Amino acid sequence: MIQTSPLGIPAEAKARLRILFVAKNALWDGDLHPEDGNHARYHREMREVLEGLGLDLTISQTHDVIFDPPADIDFVFPLLNRAGFFNSEMLLPILCERAGIPYLGANPILRGLADDKHLAKRSARDCGVPTAPWKVFRKGAPITPEGLPEAKRYVVKPNNSSASWGVEDAYDWNGVVAAVERIHTDPANGGQDAIVEPFLNGSDVEVPVVTINGEPHILPMLIFRQADPTHLRSYYEKRDLVDRTQKYSLDPLEDPQLIERISELTRRCWEEYRPFDYGRFEFRMNEEIGEVQFLEVNLNCNLWSEKVFGRAAQMAGWSQSELIETILAESLARHGLIDRA
Repeated sequence: MIQTSPLGIPAEAKARLRILFVAKNALWDGDLHPEDGNHARYHREMREVLEGLGLDLTISQTHDVIFDPPADIDFVFPLLNRAGFFNSEMLLPILCERAGIPYLGANPILRGLADDKHLAKRSARDCGVPTAPWKVFRKGAPITPEGLPEAKRYVVKPNNSSASWGVEDAYDWNGVVAAVERIHTDPANGGQDAIVEPFLNGSDVEVPVVTINGEPHILPMLIFRQADPTHLRSYYEKRDLVDRTQKYSLDPLEDPQLIERISELTRRCWEEYRPFDYGRFEFRMNEEIGEVQFLEVNLNCNLWSEKVFGRAAQMAGWSQSELIETILAESLARHGLIDRA
């Protein structure tokens, strides 16, 4: 686990650098958003933390600001991930590359590798990390059963989803086909690819990783311990749009042997994505039989103080402000905008 202190941004750099913060709900001042739920509160908190750091901050809620980029922007902090169209997660990094403006997080190709769950699973498997079998159904390709792993229950979800958006289960081939077709034709996001995998009983282990002085470091791990290990967590639960208080809890992972085992698996995975500044690696663990399987990786993931990263920072003795400043300072140094020393 992390044994280093948080990083800081020099006062002269805070005065010199002009930072653009882009997030869908960056200017939100309410409580839960009717569609985005607690994500709007998260974006508001991020804006307030960045303002509290004393940065020269410009705020936008859309990509438009980067199509014809301001001449006075030195660095972009992009959080506009789910923008309502397929593969929207890659657009801000691509636009920053087009404009020649440094930005936080991994480059567009690595973002695409991480956001495509099928490719992320192939990467993990190739790195020798245990990964349950799966099949991807690309939109526009035939929906056929060849290659579908055998299971009594399946999880079907968009291949690029976040926060379990669009997830559902199925118990036979007809159910799989119906769920895949719904994802392919969903008008809300223009239709997306679907991924199908066996449902794994157990709980999700969350592994938050930050980069410090060029090297990834693991913050304290947490586990979503479910009262019912067969429960399928929904988007509405993750966004606090329905009551989920009795279904699961977010707890520290305390077993030293499991921590070391999952740390080693995480280190194997992250080599595929460097440099990425920060990210969350997820594993499914069946505590009864001690089985650990890779699920997915989320680069440019949720940093909210009430979610995994914020809780892990607290466990490491960092404030939320120190967490955000560390991530930002590392990226600024990587791009040569501040002295790493």
